[in-house]
Amino acid sequence: IEVEACLNTKLPTENPMRELAILTFLSLDGVMQGPTSPEEDPSGGFTQGGWAQSCWEGVMEQVGREAMAEPYDMLFGRKTYETFAGHWPDADPDDPAAARMNDAQKYVASTTLTDPSWQNTTVLKGDVAAEISRLKQQDGLLLQVHGSGNLIQTLLTHDLIDEFRLWTFPVVVGSGKRLFSDETISASLTLVKSEATGNGAVMSIYRR
Repeated sequence: IEVEACLNTKLPTENPMRELAILTFLSLDGVMQGPTSPEEDPSGGFTQGGWAQSCWEGVMEQVGREAMAEPYDMLFGRKTYETFAGHWPDADPDDPAAARMNDAQKYVASTTLTDPSWQNTTVLKGDVAAEISRLKQQDGLLLQVHGSGNLIQTLLTHDLIDEFRLWTFPVVVGSGKRLFSDETISASLTLVKSEATGNGAVMSIYRR
């Protein structure tokens, strides 16, 4: 009877960690700085901003279908957050992408941002890696990082990325901030999906 009782007792299930994915646009030589416009990120004297413009149409259709269709929370570095916050709150509320962005829970890693204007924003201060590790241990939606090159370097260093959602453009930029720096730790990834657009950009989704 005691054995039967033990067999019929349900064991507590382990609380699954929420995952973290990065969504990044890359040139063929690995640059992720300033893909959308010259004004996006001219830091370090970068003058090649806007290098992805010729391929946007096909890529953004893929992004919407493969990376933004399911609900998720958003995670930013301060500079990328301010770029998004300067656009999406004033976008057409009938645009599904705008509604999704504005309604999503947003987290921004910053030691200087004190009064975020974009709705549903929480500022992560102090030890960013520890704060994000804490978020991953909570119940909730996927944490998706948009752009945020400096933040991604911290995530790479602390092995906090579960999925790499990469769009590689048929453009060689030559210089600029790269996704993988010399300090990036080695890791093995599995390609789970790949698809090219008609203009030569390639979506590659990798998992740890």
